Formats: sequence, C-alpha cells, structure tokens
Amino acid sequence: MDKSKLEIKVGLFVLIGLVLLAGALIQFSKGTSLFRGAYQLQLHAVNVGGLKQRAGVLLAGVEVGNVSQIKLSDDGKSVTIVLSVYKDYPIYHDARFVIEQAGFLGDQFVSVIPTTNTPPVLTNNEEVYCQEPFNLQEVARSTAGFVKRIDETAKKLDDAVTDLRRVVLNGETLTNFAIAINNTRTFSEQAISTVNDINAIVATNGSQISLAVSNAVLFSQQLNGLAGSADAILATNGAAISIAVQNVKTSTEELKQLMDGLHSGQGLAGTILQNGQLATNVQTIADNLAVTTSNLNRAGLWGILWAHKPVDTNTTAHSPHNPSH
Repeated sequence: MDKSKLEIKVGLFVLIGLVLLAGALIQFSKGTSLFRGAYQLQLHAVNVGGLKQRAGVLLAGVEVGNVSQIKLSDDGKSVTIVLSVYKDYPIYHDARFVIEQAGFLGDQFVSVIPTTNTPPVLTNNEEVYCQEPFNLQEVARSTAGFVKRIDETAKKLDDAVTDLRRVVLNGETLTNFAIAINNTRTFSEQAISTVNDINAIVATNGSQISLAVSNAVLFSQQLNGLAGSADAILATNGAAISIAVQNVKTSTEELKQLMDGLHSGQGLAGTILQNGQLATNVQTIADNLAVTTSNLNRAGLWGILWAHKPVDTNTTAHSPHNPSH
C-alpha cells in the first residue's frame, strides 16, 4: 500500500472521529443523546436560584430530561430556562413546574408535578411558567430582620418593665398598697364582727321575730278576710249603693239647677239677689234685727219695753220728787 494513501485514510478516519466526537459533545451539551429523541420547553421563572445547566428534570421523581440552557429574558426581569425532555415522556399542559433542591444543601433541579393529566400535551418549544425556588438567603435576611424586630421588642419590653418598677413598684406605692391591704383586712374583720352580732341578735330574739312574723301573717289573713267581707258587702248591697250614688247625682243636678235659678232671678231669693233696692231693704231689716237681738240679749225684754213707755205729764207735775215743789 502506498504510504501517502495510508496517511490519507488515517487522517480521514481521525477527522471522522473528531466530527463524531464534536457532535456527541454538542448533543450532550444540549441535554440529549444520540439514541433518544427530545423536545424542548421554554420555562419562564422570576429567579432560578442556584439552578445550573445539565441539571435534571424530574417528572413525579423520575428523570425525564435535563436543563440545556439558561438565559436572561429580553425584558431583563425574568429568566428563560430551556428544558430538553425525552420524547418518551409526554407532559400535559396542567402540570406544575417547580425548582426544588435535593436535600438542604444539595443541587437544584426542575420538578414537574402532574395533576389531572388533562390533554393536550406540551409540544416542542412551548412556553410554560415555573414557580421560583426556595431562596435560603432571602429567608435568612427575613429571619435577620425578624430577629432585629424581636430585639427591639425585647428592648421596649425591658424599658416598660423598668418604668413599671420606677413608677408603680416604688416605696411609696408599695407602702400605700400595704396600707390598703391592712385596711381591707380590718374592714373584713369588722364585717365579720357585725355579722356575728346580727346572728347573735337573731338567735337571742328568735321567738320575738317569729311572733312578729306570725302577727304579720295573721294581720295579712285579717286583711284578706276584710277584703272578702268588703267584696261580700259590695256584692250584697250593690243595687242599694248604685241607687244611693244615683240619688247623690240627682241631688247634685237639682242643686245646680237651683243655683242657676238664683243667678237668673227666679223665685224670691232670686228676685232679692237681682233687685238692688229690695236687697238694700233686706240688708237694713237684717241690720235692725241684729241690733234688736243684741239689745234683747243685753237688757232683756222688760228693759226694752220700759225704755219705750210713754211719759204722763200730769203725773210728772204732781210728783213729790219734782224739784219745783
């Protein structure tokens, strides 16, 4: 064999091997293999955390592909994760995508959580959304802020306790509190003593109290009897009482009519009241009667008659008591 031809064959063989090796490397870098077909999914997430290329894609815990590429979205606010999934594993559109971590410090991976597996299935280069991963550093920062707030709260609580000791639990307040407790105890003792005195009075005068209660009961029974008697009287003499009330009513009406007649000038009394001259004469007669009765009471009937007896002039002239003789 010609040496030059041999070199050409060896070179061609090496070239073909290098091409195959490069193709294999390219396929492996995309997360696929030479023997298994795959389709890609565009997974959008706010933050990928520590997810790296060639990280596994697990469907219900079974590895069904890997992460072939991670790139920043055009808006600069999210990340696009390109997943290479084997064609043997269809993923339905209602599945959930979550970035999880293996253990506490393990590598992160994309977990596909199936739900009802309702068709249709996801196709090549279809866009889906992913739940952002658990960020331990963010939790640590939040915990640090929480601890800081706890420290501030503890400081405020300590200040409040200090103010409480200074304002409330001082010597004067404790002294007043002790005095109040002592006064309360004294009041309790006095109340107990008063109760004991009342008990003694009740025990000593128990018979009198019982007698008073009995008298009260008897009096109430008598009142009940009296009420019953009054009811019986009303029931028995109801008609007579009604007649008496009617008579009183009739008398009142007649008296009212009489007074109305007097005011209107009817009868003798009405005429006297309405006639001024006659009323004056009646008043004069009444005055004279008053004077006559007064004199009668003072001098008697004989004195009044003697005072009004006529004088004899002849007798007076020959009287031995006459001074002219």
